[in-house]
Amino acid sequence: MLLASRLLRLQLFRFVIILVLVLSYVENGNAGLTSTFVRTQWPATDIPLDNEVFAIPKGYNAPQQVHITQGDYDGKAVIISWVTPDEPGSNTVKYGTSENSYDFSAEGTITNYTFYKYKSGYIHHCLVDGLEYDSKYYYKIGEGDSSRVFWFQTPPEIDPDAAYTFGIIGDLGQTYNSLSTLEHYMKSGGQSVLFAGDLSYADRYQYDDVGIRWDSWGRFIEQSAAYQPWIWSAGNHEIEYMPDMEEVLPFKSFLHRFATPHTASKSTNPLWYAIRRASAHIIVLSSYSPFVKYTPQWTWLREELKRVNREKTPWLIVVMHVPIYNSNAAHYMEGESMRAVFESWFVRSKVDFIFAGHVHAYERSYRISNIHYNVTTGDRYPVPDKSAPVYLTVGDGGNQEGLVGRFFDPQPDYSAFREASYGHSTLEIRNRTHAFYQWNRNDDGKPETTDSVIFHNQY
Repeated sequence: MLLASRLLRLQLFRFVIILVLVLSYVENGNAGLTSTFVRTQWPATDIPLDNEVFAIPKGYNAPQQVHITQGDYDGKAVIISWVTPDEPGSNTVKYGTSENSYDFSAEGTITNYTFYKYKSGYIHHCLVDGLEYDSKYYYKIGEGDSSRVFWFQTPPEIDPDAAYTFGIIGDLGQTYNSLSTLEHYMKSGGQSVLFAGDLSYADRYQYDDVGIRWDSWGRFIEQSAAYQPWIWSAGNHEIEYMPDMEEVLPFKSFLHRFATPHTASKSTNPLWYAIRRASAHIIVLSSYSPFVKYTPQWTWLREELKRVNREKTPWLIVVMHVPIYNSNAAHYMEGESMRAVFESWFVRSKVDFIFAGHVHAYERSYRISNIHYNVTTGDRYPVPDKSAPVYLTVGDGGNQEGLVGRFFDPQPDYSAFREASYGHSTLEIRNRTHAFYQWNRNDDGKPETTDSVIFHNQY
């Protein structure tokens, strides 16, 4: 009996040692997983323009392509945007806290633009501010029988324990896969979307079709974006540098159509800015604007990081288009220059998450950094760093360019999970210390939670 008891204790001791070693192995980023899931891929082609998801609202000059975004620094304002196709129409938003009762109104601005021979409709942007936190507002735009009514919910007051759920989508496009992603997200409970760039993929068309496909995408996302803020970042497909069509002004369509609250965070450019929402401080960067030392974006980010108050907003999130860490042959190392400039700032600031798109697959990293990079001393590779962000590549929205599954083998130590599928993510912030993250695969049209992690706040 004594011998048996000693053997049992010995086996238990060995089990504990093995368990500690395994957990240490995972903590240090050496136990990554490459999914073996093989998708029966739907065609990566755009939905035909006569499909009902692109339907034009009934009525003369009815508002269409309705979408909202945060309108200030702290979540007490929204920017409501829409297009009237035939004439400018009213630029007034009527709104209130009761359905069919609009006690307030706000006046917006109207603009339009041309792209090649395409002439846009009349694009309205209206700032609605002075809102109450955690309240449902109904709003009405348009005139007479052509008017339309929507609603949105304001976030809770800025507070370190304010619970909130963000959706994360990148590289969406307008294919049947895009529709699957959007429909799945709308059932997820997400309250606002962090969009990691590459919106409509209209630049894959030519001539007037570029503008037409921007219009169809605006109507496509309205089912979600008219009811909750989408926080925009711009990708390479928004640049639209097309000298063969005499269009050489970068981001022309994007900047006319999608407003951002950049001045609220003292940014001089709509392509980079910051907001605070619930318990999160969100910084949006532009991968395709100058960011090296002393450029406007570099100078702004340096000052914005100083304004972050982790006592009030403990969760610090960065959104950009090009991933800094990526183990896919597609776009490999394209984010290296931004990494060299900003990674030390991210680590010093203890950023929680960095979301990026661009690579049409999903990947999650461990907390690693390469801030001590030095070829001479042999320090050339990322190492585990508990102060570093988790890097999440979410360029898997569903666009017509298709998926990329050219992952490097063996899987790098910094890569925790990767899969070449379409999908969306959600980040459910529970309180100041914990958040629940999950990536949801579009499993041949059905949503399936494939990667889920509970994260502890960096601060």
